[in-house]
Amino acid sequence: MIYPKELKLEKNLIIDTHAHYDDKKFDGIRDELLLSLHENGVKKIITCAVDGASAKDALALADKFDFIYAAVGIHPENLESKTPLDEIRKLASHKKCVAIGEIGLDYYYTSDNKDEQKRVFESQIILANELGLPVIVHDREAHSDTLEIIKKHRPKGVLHCFSGSAEMAAQIVKYSMYIGVGGVITFKNAKKMPAVIRAVPEDRLLLETDCPYLAPEPYRGALCHSGFIKLTAEKTAQILDTTLEDVLTFTAQNAEKLFAF
Repeated sequence: MIYPKELKLEKNLIIDTHAHYDDKKFDGIRDELLLSLHENGVKKIITCAVDGASAKDALALADKFDFIYAAVGIHPENLESKTPLDEIRKLASHKKCVAIGEIGLDYYYTSDNKDEQKRVFESQIILANELGLPVIVHDREAHSDTLEIIKKHRPKGVLHCFSGSAEMAAQIVKYSMYIGVGGVITFKNAKKMPAVIRAVPEDRLLLETDCPYLAPEPYRGALCHSGFIKLTAEKTAQILDTTLEDVLTFTAQNAEKLFAF
């Protein structure tokens, strides 16, 4: 696996709080890639499930690699999997499950089942609260309903791949949630993200990839992996007028505090 020199770090400072390494796009290169990541600056990874089957795959990866952890849950685009909540509860008891996720609302692809999406989302937040676990929340074109449900149940967790306004980010932080920042921040059309970064206290920012998707510039469109967080962190450091190491350090500390790993 070719690992670009510009992505390498001497210290393991990167924590990727949102990845999907069970994705078929990694078939054939998964183990080699993951080991190269850990050797070149990636300290920890949370690989997130989208349904029961992918939760089992995520936990299998967490068992295989000591630097990988898992989140288990039902994604709003995977409701057809009919994964029972009791199955998620059982999977969440695994020693390396650190969150319930990826869960949430997505009105971009499907908006004719909003009530079902909200019901499943709420049920998983309630489960997370019962288990004392954070949630990893997906919100696409569903800002109002997402905020309403978070306000109602007050989970701890992160709004991943944040796409809202600076005002919404400030509101999310008031509810004791974190903001997940990914490669989108490097895109030319990410006009709102600098204001979001500045509006959120440093102790509420997390870094992520959502790999294999959303590789940052100048690799946009490539197969994304956790090493690309270096580029996301560099852009964040530029916005905050600080250093790459500072951003990687405080976001890693935030991740370790939220996910208790």
